[in-house]
Amino acid sequence: MKMMTKEIKNKLPKLYENDGKKPEDVRIIVKYFNPCGSETWYITEYDGEDTMYGYVTGSYVDELGYVSLKELTNIRVAMGLRIERDLWWDDTKTLADVMKRGA
Repeated sequence: MKMMTKEIKNKLPKLYENDGKKPEDVRIIVKYFNPCGSETWYITEYDGEDTMYGYVTGSYVDELGYVSLKELTNIRVAMGLRIERDLWWDDTKTLADVMKRGA
């Protein structure tokens, strides 16, 4: 599975384009998740090369921050599985939606 397609790349705002916007005005363009755990990355921005920005949730964390696409791609979880991209993600959801844990 491709973690970053041309279509997704073209939809993602550049880093810092959402600065100052309210969470309800920031769309989550792509969602990555651990198929064996609770970690989920909701991506809102991308530098076009490696650095992404978004909201991460999991067993021990719920925070906004940066994540490397290369590092996310190289993570191996239980049974050698990899982090996956949600192929059915509805990119009309907003940061406010996922911060409520309703996504």
